Amino acid sequence: MQWYGQYAGIQSIQNTAQFGANLFRIAMYTGENGYISNPASMKQAVFQAVDTAIACDMYVILDWHILSDGDPMTYLDQADSFFAEAAERYRDQPAVLYEICNEPNGGVTWTTNIKPYAQQMIGTIRSHSPKSVILVGSGTWSQDIHLAARSPLEADNLMYTLHFYAGTHGADLRRRIDDVLAAGLPVFVSEWGTSRADGSGGVFLKEAEVWLDFLDQRGISWANWSLCDKNETSAALRPGTSPDKRWQQEDLTPSGAFVFSRFTA
Repeated sequence: MQWYGQYAGIQSIQNTAQFGANLFRIAMYTGENGYISNPASMKQAVFQAVDTAIACDMYVILDWHILSDGDPMTYLDQADSFFAEAAERYRDQPAVLYEICNEPNGGVTWTTNIKPYAQQMIGTIRSHSPKSVILVGSGTWSQDIHLAARSPLEADNLMYTLHFYAGTHGADLRRRIDDVLAAGLPVFVSEWGTSRADGSGGVFLKEAEVWLDFLDQRGISWANWSLCDKNETSAALRPGTSPDKRWQQEDLTPSGAFVFSRFTA
């Protein structure tokens, strides 16, 4: 939101809906000059994007996008305050999903850092919005979903997120998903890309197709990274694409064209 917030405006969200998307993920970085540095302005922009997505009849993910601040406990109080306000604002809105920790990383563990944080956020959200869906990340940039499955949270309407990039991650992570599903836990791929994990390389369309077919066969929902015009292969839009016009096929990168073609597959 702090770098490419223009693509979370009314026209851009309408564009994704018109291409067939039924979900819009709002990546609100906490660090990197995001929410922690500019809470009032960032919150206003995020809530406006949520309202627009709902108006377009889309689901929307409110993503507390930790990255450089890899331990979710770092900004525990700020997260608690944000999710209390958001859950109260959208308490009767089933379209809103809460992703409470994007990608825990940097040596944090499920038992010591992530699970206690999740327990507090779940309690906060549930006190305002008892039935909303909450998405919970895991260690190693939301890849250690198997460790979460060994000690799952005790709450309803939870899903465990997994993130992958088609040029970096493959069969091992897919097996991990199957193991977690076999344990009876629901999975949501809240971020994936057609590139390598750093946003470069590819585009790995053959590998991406294997991944999306795998997810479709298991009824697993997904959100692609990313809706912007950044000069990297994971971006969906060509550099300079206006956020304020209706997009045509020629506005999409090879990654964007592939991903958008799967919205109605």
